[in-house]
Amino acid sequence: MKKKLVISTGAGISAESGITTFRDAGGLWENYPVMDVASADGFARNPALIHEFYNARRRQLFEVEPNAAHRAIVELEQWYDVNVITQNVDDLHERAGSSSVLHLHGELMKIRSIPHPERIYTLDRHNCETTVDSRDEYGDPVRPHIVFFQEAVPNIEPAINLVSEADIFVVIGTSLVVYPAAGLLEFVRRGVPVYYIDPHPAQVPGWVDVIPEKASVGMAKLVKCLRPE
Repeated sequence: MKKKLVISTGAGISAESGITTFRDAGGLWENYPVMDVASADGFARNPALIHEFYNARRRQLFEVEPNAAHRAIVELEQWYDVNVITQNVDDLHERAGSSSVLHLHGELMKIRSIPHPERIYTLDRHNCETTVDSRDEYGDPVRPHIVFFQEAVPNIEPAINLVSEADIFVVIGTSLVVYPAAGLLEFVRRGVPVYYIDPHPAQVPGWVDVIPEKASVGMAKLVKCLRPE
């Protein structure tokens, strides 16, 4: 049986593909007040702005491709039961070929019914823009399938379960300041190897093996380390 390798990814892994991050200098939050475009209150105040904001994010997504770090994660599936937990809303892990991806903060290429949130629809390149007038097949209004600030993170429990079962845990490209995702480290079993890849790593416990590199370089090193002899 393959060992369970759980990998938690943040904005840093997608940044190498050219996806604008929110928190970095020049990032999205310098151009848009976060509570206007990423909060439940913001959607209630001005849904048209949020629809257009995520339309623009989708357009950007079509211009980028998975990078070496995404592909390295897929390479590890040869030897491990790899489960990705991502804070990112892009689909780069899936496009790279990852078999198991759990999105904590929603998915950019999906929308859902407002009155019936269990009705989730996948968009494509030819049908990727929504407005306040968009309706689903039942005639109900839709919204981005994104977890806004002020909303619960429905996939946090499945993520905790994965981390608690991990034989190896890896964190890539995250500042470890966004909760509840930042708290996943607390659920790693004692003695399980933990690796943290980030060019500007946050302070972490001494038992975490820090690789202070960008995602692609750090993952190349990690694959060498984890590849069976």
